Amino acid sequence: MSAPKAFIFDAYGTLFDVHSAAGRLKGEIGPNADKLSQIWRDKQLQYTWIRALTGRHSDFESVTAAGLDFAIAAVGGIPGGVRQKLLDAYMSLDAYPEVREVLTGLKNAGARLAILSNGTPKMLEAAVQSSQIGDLLDANISIERAGIYKPSGKVYKLGVDEFGFPAAQMSFQSSNRWDISGAHVFGYRTVWINRFGQPDELLDMPPDLTVDNLRPLLELAAT
Repeated sequence: MSAPKAFIFDAYGTLFDVHSAAGRLKGEIGPNADKLSQIWRDKQLQYTWIRALTGRHSDFESVTAAGLDFAIAAVGGIPGGVRQKLLDAYMSLDAYPEVREVLTGLKNAGARLAILSNGTPKMLEAAVQSSQIGDLLDANISIERAGIYKPSGKVYKLGVDEFGFPAAQMSFQSSNRWDISGAHVFGYRTVWINRFGQPDELLDMPPDLTVDNLRPLLELAAT
């Protein structure tokens, strides 16, 4: 199979560590920091699916804040002032260590590169700026263009619209197995970034490749 003409990346959990916000503030959150972070992420995603299915769209900043509020209540509260610090930290999450290296290699190989994310344009711009990868991206696409969250096909079509290549000639990368399923059904070649060794699921909607970090993408670009 020839090298993909473009690589499209999910942002949160794929390029950016969603638990780095709580990680920075562990000392202020207290012993429930890891539990809070996991509940926050779970609820954030659940709220996007509910809003997509019901047609009651609310942007990702609002969904992220709502998920955090549930998580705070679920762990019995956190010290005053920390909630806003967590929301501020979410705007500049840590990039995984190999991100810039891999994006640079893909760019040098001639591939087009984009983010396709649930994040708002403001959130994505802040994340890209803080991680200093903006010079490597050809596009930074928010689902707000479609007005609905993944895994709607309307979202995955944004990548095709941006680059003009058929989905089958592009590779879609995500750490979220459900996101990989949505991209697979749409027609992308898919790579599941399974950083934490999760068991596979949704076996009738499989990834083309499963890896534990982004570096194997460099081999795809060289084929």
